[in-house]
Amino acid sequence: MSPTTLAAASASASAAIPNPRTHLAVRTLQIVLALFFAIASAAPKLVGHSSAAEGFDRIGYGDWYMYLVGGLELAGAIALVIPMLSGVAALALMGLMVGAFVTQLTAFDGRNALTPVIFFAVLAVVAVVRRRHNAELVARLRRRA
Repeated sequence: MSPTTLAAASASASAAIPNPRTHLAVRTLQIVLALFFAIASAAPKLVGHSSAAEGFDRIGYGDWYMYLVGGLELAGAIALVIPMLSGVAALALMGLMVGAFVTQLTAFDGRNALTPVIFFAVLAVVAVVRRRHNAELVARLRRRA
């Protein structure tokens, strides 16, 4: 390898590993997001709380969809705090936020449409900082196959 290639590879590798302050800040963010998705978002759906049921009835999919979304949110919350899964969990929850945004625009006339956008942006920070974990996860899965 040429010195230029080595320098570029070294810079790329150091950019992928966050410094300790960034790691701590994003880890804290992951925990706060996980608590929100598990307690404030998934729990009412999984216990069939009337506020969640009314919203999903308005969407038109009914209870099965409410339990599905609640289950996906809970799985994402758990995966957010597992280091190897944190990057992929953030990406998956970003997908849920896209669906929530579209639903807010179409079924609820745009009320609270900014909420999933904010969560999308915060999850994007986690996904970018934890992208190294995605590569590690893919490599581990390829070794098993």
